[in-house]
Amino acid sequence: MKTADVNGGDETGMKINGKKGWFWTLHGKLFTFIIASINRGAEILYQHFPMGFAFSVQVHDCWRCYFKVVAVAHQICLAHLLREFNHFSDCYKLKWATDFKQLLVETIAFKKTLLPGDYHKTLIQRTQFEERLAKLLQEHIKKKHPLALSLQNRLVKYRQHILTFLYYHQVPPDNNGSERAIRNVKVKQKISGQFKSFTGAESFAILRSVIDTAIKNNLNPLHSLSQINALHL
Repeated sequence: MKTADVNGGDETGMKINGKKGWFWTLHGKLFTFIIASINRGAEILYQHFPMGFAFSVQVHDCWRCYFKVVAVAHQICLAHLLREFNHFSDCYKLKWATDFKQLLVETIAFKKTLLPGDYHKTLIQRTQFEERLAKLLQEHIKKKHPLALSLQNRLVKYRQHILTFLYYHQVPPDNNGSERAIRNVKVKQKISGQFKSFTGAESFAILRSVIDTAIKNNLNPLHSLSQINALHL
């Protein structure tokens, strides 16, 4: 229906000089931007992206700070939701969770059948998915399932961001790309356990941003790093 760039976001904890720190990643088709931070609040996004993501659909895991930044639209990660529904379905035999899981699985499969031009059309299947979603969000859940009730309330709050991917060709239904973009931070953590200084964490973030962005653009990472180094000589 619309066209827009796609910007995925994710964050992960990391010890920096023995204290709690965070690494953020914002990535798109041709770039990866990694940020070292001492907190997980929206001010980090304001600091680095004061204009927000005014031309991008933001894909993320539903962390509330992402909703505070300007974006064309948001897509919350369905992979995260499916894991929660699997838990409720297996542990509590909750039909609501099973039905919701089935809906999400069907929408993901449906997207794979769409061509770029289909998003500009009125799609009966998409309308039916929206109607099923509305019913599931209104379905009564007993108080003896407080976690499921909490999830339903969260999804009611973010209802307009559940099926965004059915309206934009390039928007994926999950945040897997962001998790891949931040994977090297977790590898670093497994090897050394932490960064000894915030300066070291920032340097790592900058280097990984340059290397990963170069790879996405079919450039030689070492050549890209040498060019940047030459600018500072």
